[in-house]
Amino acid sequence: MSDLLARLRERGWRLTAQRRVVAQVLDGDHVHYTADEIHARAAALLPEISRATVYNTLGELVTLGEVLEVSTDGRAKRYDPNTHDAHQHLVCDSCGTIRDVHPSGDLMSGLSASERFGFTVSGVEVTYRGLCPTCARH
Repeated sequence: MSDLLARLRERGWRLTAQRRVVAQVLDGDHVHYTADEIHARAAALLPEISRATVYNTLGELVTLGEVLEVSTDGRAKRYDPNTHDAHQHLVCDSCGTIRDVHPSGDLMSGLSASERFGFTVSGVEVTYRGLCPTCARH
């Protein structure tokens, strides 16, 4: 059972066959699939699942806070089930591969009071960029 499935069961979220298969597809480390990739993988497990069901399920999971929408440079949105472990993203500028990273230090303290312009800062999003090993070889 995936961590996401366990969290959804704990919440009492009704796990239909379609919802369960979407959650199974999202299981794992460094998962950042597009909705179309999720649909293709889910259809391999449950051929009758519709694209609309996948999109609706993803929307519900985002609303519940169990999945994050990740957007990078106008590319298709990707869905990240790693919502309970503070992390940032490392993105390949060529192919768009995304990996979760855990930088050391307190990112919140990196912004001085004078640079906050009176804001009450509630979070930090940092995106590291570069080329993945595959793209760097080409």
